[in-house]
Amino acid sequence: MTLFFKNSLVGIFLLFPFITLIGQAQDTTTFFTEKAFLQWVRQYHPIVQQANLLDNIGEAYQLKAKGGFDPKAFGTIEQKSFDGKNYFTIGDTGLKIPSWLGAEFKVGYNWTNGIFLNPEQNLPANGQAYAGVKWSLGRGLLIDERRAVLEKAQFLQAANEAEQRVIVNDLLLDAGKAYWEWVNAYHNLKIYQEALQLAVIRLDGVKNSFKQGDKPAIDTLESTIQVQNRQIAVNDATVIYENSQRYLSNFLWYKNELPLEVSDLMTPPPYQAISLQTVGINANELVNDLNQNHPVIQQYYLQLKQLEVDRRLKKEQLKPQIDVEFNFLANGFDFVNRPKTANDSGALNAILTENYKAGITVGMPIFLRKERADLELADLKLLETNYKLRQKTQELKNKLLNYQDLLDNSRQQVKLNQVMVTNYQNLLQAENEKFRYGESSIFLLNSREQKLIDARLKLTKLMIVYQKNRLGLVWALGQLN
Repeated sequence: MTLFFKNSLVGIFLLFPFITLIGQAQDTTTFFTEKAFLQWVRQYHPIVQQANLLDNIGEAYQLKAKGGFDPKAFGTIEQKSFDGKNYFTIGDTGLKIPSWLGAEFKVGYNWTNGIFLNPEQNLPANGQAYAGVKWSLGRGLLIDERRAVLEKAQFLQAANEAEQRVIVNDLLLDAGKAYWEWVNAYHNLKIYQEALQLAVIRLDGVKNSFKQGDKPAIDTLESTIQVQNRQIAVNDATVIYENSQRYLSNFLWYKNELPLEVSDLMTPPPYQAISLQTVGINANELVNDLNQNHPVIQQYYLQLKQLEVDRRLKKEQLKPQIDVEFNFLANGFDFVNRPKTANDSGALNAILTENYKAGITVGMPIFLRKERADLELADLKLLETNYKLRQKTQELKNKLLNYQDLLDNSRQQVKLNQVMVTNYQNLLQAENEKFRYGESSIFLLNSREQKLIDARLKLTKLMIVYQKNRLGLVWALGQLN
């Protein structure tokens, strides 16, 4: 759905909350400022909404990783019956509880019956409860797949936050440049319209002077051509301005993904209000702090942390597998009581020395070729990412310094051209006086005026370049968002 503001009461109504974010001048004219525009983009643009989903994605991955430590209920039952006889029934049910230490705790209950049971499966008549632990004392003691996934998910959440800042930072740079292109096109159009208006007034004056015999006919022809040339310039500037309006509209959205369109109800600040805004940032002081401030650099550091987790996990695989398991056994559900004997030294001693089931599993590859190769690949991946980090840091440092130089140069250029515009205005004023007394020609007057027009256009362009360089410097620091 597209919303048109021009000549639309609905458009004006929807514009009302938008206008509240726009600065107002003392003459009550409402201007569409850069700050209001970027705030609007940051709040409603679909790319920003899409970037906000990264928070939810990171939370979902963390939830998934934490699921590796969820308690797990289990149960199995196996039964065989043949020729009317119950050969055996074997059941096992319980709960497994993983822990951050790598140990897995387990409680459960077994029961069996039948006439052809394996002797080792004979249990008390009431069945047998058990409680125990399984622990990897070799491979998996310091880190295992579950702990690695959770650690990487935590780094992924931070990486997604940095990615969100990168996306918004890039979007606001594009939006800011589009805004200043629109401002440039608007003021260029105004300059050409003023020039056309002056040319029309001069043509009328020359015609009257010609009728009175004060000016030759050729002056009316030259003034007519000047009007025509400036009308062409106005037409071209109008098209450029309308195109800039449409391009700026690409960044304007409202609630529920409703696109908005820029219209003449939104006008940029006046020519005199386009000042050389200060950035408030000393780039030279922040070059060494890019590692802490720039989201792209933070992404690389977080990626390195994830790769380091992978490396620790691969290194862990070089250890032998040593899994020990110990379970306390009960008579039914009674872990304490047992048949009394003359030499009974207590129920606790019986539990620890008699009523248990224990085991150990040991294993290790002979050559460890797969494990050594995985570790080497993990080291190479870390080295590759470190190279990329150093390269990206240097690129951002150079961009930062380049934008600082461009900003300083464009500031000086603006100041010089401001003086030039003043000088051209003085020249034109003097030429007008000479023309009034018949000491100049329409050609020289038009030439002086054209020089002033060109100077004003150039000054506007340089001021826009300055604003773009200002945005670029803040972008290079990763702080536009």
